[in-house]
Formats: sequence, C-alpha cells, structure tokens
Amino acid sequence: MDIKKIAGFAVLVGLMSGLAMGADWPGFRNADRTGITAENGLMEKWPQAGPKELWSVSDLGMGYSSASIADGMVYTTGMDRSKEGYLFAYDTKGNFKWKKNYGPEWKGSFPAARTTPVIEENRLYIISGYGLVKCYDAKTGDEKWTVDTLKKFKGNVNRWGLSESVLLYKDKVICSPGGADASIVALDKMTGKTLWTSKGVSEVSAYCAPVIAKHGDMNIVISMLNESFVGIDADNGQLLWKEKNPPRPGGRSGGINPVTPIYQDGCFYITAGYDCGGAMFKIAKDGKSITKVWDDKLLDVHHGGVVLIDGYIYGSNWENNSSGSWICLDFKTGKKMYEEKWLGYKGSIIAANDMLYCWEEKKGNMALVKATPDGFKIISSFTVEKGDKEFWAHPAISDGVLYIRHGDVLMAYDIKK
Repeated sequence: MDIKKIAGFAVLVGLMSGLAMGADWPGFRNADRTGITAENGLMEKWPQAGPKELWSVSDLGMGYSSASIADGMVYTTGMDRSKEGYLFAYDTKGNFKWKKNYGPEWKGSFPAARTTPVIEENRLYIISGYGLVKCYDAKTGDEKWTVDTLKKFKGNVNRWGLSESVLLYKDKVICSPGGADASIVALDKMTGKTLWTSKGVSEVSAYCAPVIAKHGDMNIVISMLNESFVGIDADNGQLLWKEKNPPRPGGRSGGINPVTPIYQDGCFYITAGYDCGGAMFKIAKDGKSITKVWDDKLLDVHHGGVVLIDGYIYGSNWENNSSGSWICLDFKTGKKMYEEKWLGYKGSIIAANDMLYCWEEKKGNMALVKATPDGFKIISSFTVEKGDKEFWAHPAISDGVLYIRHGDVLMAYDIKK
C-alpha cells in the first residue's frame, strides 16, 4: 500500500479518536461552571431500561455534592452520623482510594455536605458548610493547608450554611465567607494566604457558586449574595458594580440565590427561585456598570442550574416548590420558546452534544432531551432507584460516563456510543 495513504489513514484515525476522547469534569458544573461538556461520542438514545450501570459506591454519608472527575479519579463529599465531613476519592472504575475527614459539616437545617470538590493539576479544594477551606494533594489526600474563613474574616452563614464550591482563577481560590468588607475573598492557591477581600461588600453568602466572566481585558467575578448581585475584579477584588437581587413577592430581596450566573458576549443572566424570576444584564465596555436588558418571572430556577446552548437558556422553574415546568427562553430577548410539564416537577440540568440531561428531583428520573427551542423533546429516560432523600446533587459527565449522586450513593452509567 502507498505509504502516503497509510500515513493519511493513521492521521484520520487519530483525529476521529480525538473527537471521541473524554474530558474531565473537575468541579461543580464543570471547570467553567456552564454545566456543559464539549465531549463527543455519547449515545443519542439510551436503551429502554436506561444506560448500563458500570458501578456504584455507597456509605458516603449525606451529601448534595456532585462528582468531580479529574486525571482518572472521582471525588465527592459526605457527612457521617457524627456530623463530620469526609472527602472521598475513587478511581474511574469505582475502586476506593482514600477518604479524609475535613472537620464538622453542616448540622443545621437539611444537614449534609454541600461542597463539590474542585481540582486543578495535583491539588483539590473544598469548603465546608462552616467555612473551612482546605487544599489537598489530589492523588494522596495529604492536606496542604486550611483556612477557617468564618473566623479569619468574621464571616456569617445563612440559614443553610455555606453551600458553594470554591472558584479557581489564576493563583487564587475565591470563596464567600460573608464577612465585613469580605463577602467574597481570594486566597493564594498554594498557601491559603489572603490576596484580596471585597471591600465595600459585607453581605452574607446566599449559596451561589460564583463564576468568572471574561469581559474584554477584564476578568469579573459574578455572584449573587443575600441582598445583591455583584461584579468584582478577579485580579484585585475591586467592586465594579452592585445591584439588588430580583425581589420576591412583597418586596423581599434577601435569601436563597444558589444558581450560578451564565455569561456570554458581554451579557449575563441571573435567576433565583421563590418567585423571584430572572433577568439579563449587559456589562459596560469598561466593566464598571451594567444595564438591564430584560427580566422574566417564568424561568424561576430554585437550585437546579441553567445551561445556554446556541442562544437559548434551558432550565426548570420553582412554582412554589409544589411543582415545576421545564422552560426555554431566548437569551437575547427573554422570549418564552416553550414551557412544558415533565412528571410535574423541577430539577437540575447539564448538557453535552446538544442534548440536555435533566434530573427530576421528585422521584429521581433522568431524561435525555434534545436541546431545541421547538419543545421539550424527551429521547430517553430512566429512574434511579438507589440512594434516599433529596435528589439535589447535579449530575456530571466525563469520558463517556454519567455520574449521579443520590444521598449516600454515587452511581456511574455508561453513555458512550
């Protein structure tokens, strides 16, 4: 055979393999917090009984932590009966590697571990419900440093504890202890040393995992706090803007704002449950002010997150916590594209390959849905039987595997073509 043809065929095979290669999912709603993976080679339809379960592990304790997957390892957190928090590590075959006690976990209302581990290179970071930020060696579990952010920054916790996952940016670990002039702070990744605090912002955290918006030459931390949503220069902690959160009925603005904002092309979208609705804002060219573009009361997301695909926002709404619909809005205009019931309840959402993975939180049904503004088109679905209590942990996808956490059980499903 012609050597050029052989070489060409080898290159083609290599390119095809690259397209199907899996990707890590190294933190809450992936590394960029969009809830989307660019991974290819996934099934476009599941078997009638659902995708094959590859493995499951139990006895994780109570936790709403998602799975984080990086460099052949899977991590999550849980709280045991003594209210101690544990960080668990497995390989991607489900083999136990180690677990580490990271201190007391949230024992107030809805006691459980909240934080999803965040991994970068050989380091792993978590924050407890009581504000302990810790850095570990991701392979061995050896602790590198710890900072009690509530004590150090005189922070306060809201009704359900600190429920974020830390944000990594350059040399910084960014989190929200809710202290005076320190609602949000940045610590050094390697040492835990304080790099900046949010001077001029002293609100309590409201469960939101912040996100970085790359806006021109600036990098802006966007997050929702107890009363306001803010933009902070990620490099120096300077407050760029601060606005009141969408009001709840009766004019109340404080409380529960756990949904990570989404950003694209100079605009960002925020939403919160409890009948607050959501809104889209445009950031000024210099990053120092914002203008409301539209607001909406329909897509009233509780804590299941949203995804933005091809100019459309997908998520599920609150409806007084008694029911819910699955909704699509036009990102630019806020126009409703559809509102449809599915089993009568809301849930969390992630995406891959123009498919939505919708995790209904009443009975634990998982659906594969085509991401199209033409309607909520379910391709396949199955029911998760393992675990107990709330279906609140967001799913994750890595290397052709769908990870679902329910109570003290973590399950891995084969979704490769």
